Amino acid sequence: MDGSGRWATARGGPRSAGHRAGARAARRAIGAAPGLGVDRLTLYAFSADNWGRPPEETEHLMEVFRQFFQSETEGWRRSGVRLEVIGRRDRLPPALRGAIEAAERATAGGGGIELRLAIDYSARDAILEAARGRSRLVPDVDLLVRTGGEQRLSDFLLWECAYAELVFTRRMWPDFGAEDFRRAVEEFHRRERRFGVLPAATAVMHARISADPPAPPAAAP
Repeated sequence: MDGSGRWATARGGPRSAGHRAGARAARRAIGAAPGLGVDRLTLYAFSADNWGRPPEETEHLMEVFRQFFQSETEGWRRSGVRLEVIGRRDRLPPALRGAIEAAERATAGGGGIELRLAIDYSARDAILEAARGRSRLVPDVDLLVRTGGEQRLSDFLLWECAYAELVFTRRMWPDFGAEDFRRAVEEFHRRERRFGVLPAATAVMHARISADPPAPPAAAP
């Protein structure tokens, strides 16, 4: 979910306007996912490193998140979305923590898409906590889409993305729509995923050649 602040600045507005537009883009992505065959969606909303931004920006973001949870929870519950927020919570404002907990409780019985929002999240910290037995890692990622033109993981689900297919787009997150999502999923389906082993057809040919006796040497002229 990258590029919201830059999107607003390029239009002559405050970065806060970009964050509000980013929330609307999140709503679109969540709504489009089931129709694209996506049954598990994780959105990287706020990294642990984002606390280094100006306090007024982080405070505004926390309020955007709170309003987002409050406005979306009932719709998620009706459509079967099951929400989980990953990342630290001890640094979040109490009002936001309350909104998160209420949304998770309300959607706990959902049988539809699994939605994860990463807030105050660091993959390095998550790996360390899992190694210490204090937490668990989330399921592996099949497709990672990064908006905003950057081509790096930025401490997002590092363990889970070991074999993820990566799609990078220059589209800023507020402009990312259902059609962009569809194209990313289509690109994923065009890729051959080998997971470090030979593709099935090549593996069969390799096995056949290995089983055949070696050919006799060619006769000298």
